[in-house]
Amino acid sequence: MQPVLEIFAADDFALWPVGEHESYGYLVLDGELTPAGVGTAVMRIADCNNFEPEEKHGPCPTDPLDAFLHGLLTLPDPFAAGGFRVTDRATDTVFVDPGCCNGLETWRDWDAEDGSPVIELPVDQVRALVTGAEADLRHFHSLAGTWGEQHLPAHAVAVTAALARALDLELTE
Repeated sequence: MQPVLEIFAADDFALWPVGEHESYGYLVLDGELTPAGVGTAVMRIADCNNFEPEEKHGPCPTDPLDAFLHGLLTLPDPFAAGGFRVTDRATDTVFVDPGCCNGLETWRDWDAEDGSPVIELPVDQVRALVTGAEADLRHFHSLAGTWGEQHLPAHAVAVTAALARALDLELTE
C-alpha cells in the first residue's frame, strides 16, 4: 500500500523547481522523492487548494508566490488529491486505486468500501500496510520540511504545517 498524489504536467509552473511528469498520473509520497519530486508534490497540493478565498481567509495576496500558497496556508483543512494505492507486488496488479473512500485527507478513516474488488487480508496485515503507508507519508513530510527550508524559506514552517494537515498527519513536538 502506497500513498499517492494525483499529478499532471506543469509545463508553465515557475515558482520553484518541479519534476517533469505526464498528465494524470500518480506520484508516490515517500522518503525516496528527489527535490524536484517534492517540489512537484508541494505544487500539486498547493494547487488543489488554489481558489478564490472566502472572506474569512482574507484577501488574496498580489505577489505570485503568496497568491499561489494562500489557499494552502489559510484553509483549516487543505485537500490533497490522491489516496492509497494497493498493489500486489508479485503480479503488479493494482487492487485499489485512490478514490472517494481512500483519499489522503481521510486515510485514517479508510474503509475501502468503494465498490472495488474485495481483498481478504488478516487484520494484522492490514494494520501493517496502513502503518507502512503512514511511515511513507511521514518520510515525505520530513523531506518536504527540508525542501521548504531551501526553496520557500519565508513560508517553510507554514507550508510544512499545512502539508501535515492535508495529509492528516498528527505531528509530535
